[in-house]
Amino acid sequence: MVNPVRKYKRDFRPHSNLLVFLPRYKWRGFFSDRVKLLRDNRGMALILTILIISLIVALTLQFNTSMRSNLHAAANLRDGIKLGCIARSGFNGALAVLYEDASSGNVDTLRETWAHAGIISGSSAYLFDEGRFLIEIADLSGRIQINQLVEQNGNYNDTQKGLLMRFLGSPEFDLDPEEVKNIVDAIKDWIDPDNDMTDFGAEDSYYRALETPYPCKNAPFEFLEELLLVRGVTKELFYGTEERPGISLYLSTYGDGKININTAAPLVLRALSDQIDEDLAEDIVAYREDEDNDLSDSTWYKRVPGMGDVSIPDSLLTISSKYFEITSEGLKGSMSKRTKGVVERKEGKLQVLSWKVE
Repeated sequence: MVNPVRKYKRDFRPHSNLLVFLPRYKWRGFFSDRVKLLRDNRGMALILTILIISLIVALTLQFNTSMRSNLHAAANLRDGIKLGCIARSGFNGALAVLYEDASSGNVDTLRETWAHAGIISGSSAYLFDEGRFLIEIADLSGRIQINQLVEQNGNYNDTQKGLLMRFLGSPEFDLDPEEVKNIVDAIKDWIDPDNDMTDFGAEDSYYRALETPYPCKNAPFEFLEELLLVRGVTKELFYGTEERPGISLYLSTYGDGKININTAAPLVLRALSDQIDEDLAEDIVAYREDEDNDLSDSTWYKRVPGMGDVSIPDSLLTISSKYFEITSEGLKGSMSKRTKGVVERKEGKLQVLSWKVE
């Protein structure tokens, strides 16, 4: 007879804290199930490990990309600040040149140091560990000053009107006489204080009816770019194209209406009188480039061959300059930052009238 006690074996399972008696024939199946479960868990652990490693790699790459972007941004900011300081140094250097020139007399010509600022720019690399500046000084008194087109009472200044019409009528701008007159009338209407349209000009009613409406200013120009708001002045006319120059190179919003004949460009010289053609303008330029010729009197142009019978109103001419535009560009490799400002020189003192960082 089988002893019933030997038929069972006590099995203690700590995880359940229970004493369970299992038949002997079930022991092998019980442990084989446990081994299979452990093997399945090993596969799951491998998958989880791969997923975690992939996540860590992705986060690391993202962090690396973010850090590199921040590093480049910080470097660009540093270089931008450095270039801005270099450009400002060039601007201050140009101010010093103009200040020194003021002490040499009241006659301004293109023979003077300020007109050859490139020489100063050439040695600027020795002033900095990295970078250099390139400066240019333009005489705004050698340009046509459009704010003088209108008198204080709102009427045309006839002398300035003739000057501007001759200038815009130059073949280089390819405008017919009617277009020239309409643009000049529109410029007058932009400046004068009333809302009465001048012939074929444009006043508030025209600008308010545009697709993107804006008011007519009825006040002097503050910045030359305002001309782009005036009826008839296109970007091609203002900035120029590959084939044609832009009018912005020959106009200014500063000045009392007198043009420095010693520094004016040939296109401006031709606008001074109907009698001055392209050849005479080139002869004037050649005459003033000769250092043996005296330019201290605004009537020196009459000594140029062929100019003896030409008469230019005294109210249009001067031999000294009050307004200058300084452009200073900081350069470092392929990077650059430009500073541009307008300076008034009066009684030996300099005053910055406008300032722009590009």
